[in-house]
Amino acid sequence: MLRAVHPKLPMRNKQATINYYRDQLQFEIAGSPDYDDYLMLKRDDIEIHFFRFTKLNPRINYGQIYIRVEHIETVYEDLKTRGVAIHPNGRLETKPWGQSEFSLLDPDNNLLTFGANAE
Repeated sequence: MLRAVHPKLPMRNKQATINYYRDQLQFEIAGSPDYDDYLMLKRDDIEIHFFRFTKLNPRINYGQIYIRVEHIETVYEDLKTRGVAIHPNGRLETKPWGQSEFSLLDPDNNLLTFGANAE
C-alpha cells in the first residue's frame, strides 16, 4: 500500500534553502539537520527532501513539484503579503485543465506549483 511521497530536490546551499523554506514559506526542519548533504523540511502534510548538489546550474535546473492546497487564494495572498516572490509567469489563475494554480522559484530555481480544484 502506498502512503506518501516525499520529492527530493537539489540544493546548492543548505542554509539558503532553510532560510527560504522556513522564513518565506513557513516550513520547519524535519528529522535531524546534522547531515550537511541532506535536508528534510515539512509543513502541514507536505514533506520535501533536498540533496546537496553544489555544481547545480540553476539556469538549467528542471526540479519541480506540484503541491495541492486548500484555500489557494488565501495561501497566495498570504505569500504575497509577506513579500514572497511569485514566478513572473506564475500568478494565480484558473488553468484550462480546471485547476487554480500559482508558482514560485526557490533559490535553486526548483519550480513549486501550488494547485487546487477551481471552484
